[in-house]
Formats: sequence, C-alpha cells, structure tokens
Amino acid sequence: MSAVRRVVPIVGVSDLATSAAAYRDVLGLVEVMNHGWIATFADPDGRHQVSLLTRDATAAVDPQLSVEVDDVDAAHHRALAAGLEIVHPLTDETWGVRRFFFRDAGGTVVNVLSHPPGTLDG
Repeated sequence: MSAVRRVVPIVGVSDLATSAAAYRDVLGLVEVMNHGWIATFADPDGRHQVSLLTRDATAAVDPQLSVEVDDVDAAHHRALAAGLEIVHPLTDETWGVRRFFFRDAGGTVVNVLSHPPGTLDG
C-alpha cells in the first residue's frame, strides 16, 4: 500500500486573486504554489494546506480533495480493483505531477497524485 504524504482540501472559487487575499491577509497563510487556476496556501511551517481552484486545467470535473501518495500507480490499481468511478484518467501533467481522480460513494471527487522522483516534491 502506498503511503499518504499529504491531504489538501480544495475550495472552489470564482476569483482566485480576490479569494487568495483572505487566506493570505486574514489567516496569514503563505502561497506555496500558483498556476493561475489553482493556488495552494500553507501555514508558516508548511504542515497545513488548502488549495483554491477556479477550474481544473485538464480535467472535465473539479476535485474537492487532493491526496498525495508515494505511488500513484499502485493507488490507481487499487481504485480500479475497488470498482471506484475514475473521472479523470491516470495522467502525467505538464506541471510535474502524475494523477487521477475518482468519485467516492458520496460524490466527492478526489485527486490522487504523486510527484515523480527527482522533482522538488518527489
């Protein structure tokens, strides 16, 4: 079984810059990643994170939760074996992650990802 490295809730927003101001200026979170359509904020220690998402860049559905694992291929295999609905196929994205999405029984879309070995987070 692959190990979970982090779990990050994803909040849907209509205006990334305006929403980001509240997380930064009111809560004191630090922007640790921004692709223009998704930004991630963390506490100063980097232990707690939240992402703000306008619209996913490559998927037809937007996730509500990201789970980073050390072996996304193994997680994908287990998701298929469990009969979960895969709503975004296992994909190597241009920004350096390998990921897939599944929809859980309650309807939540979960982004499962890994950073390849040798990358900043891999």
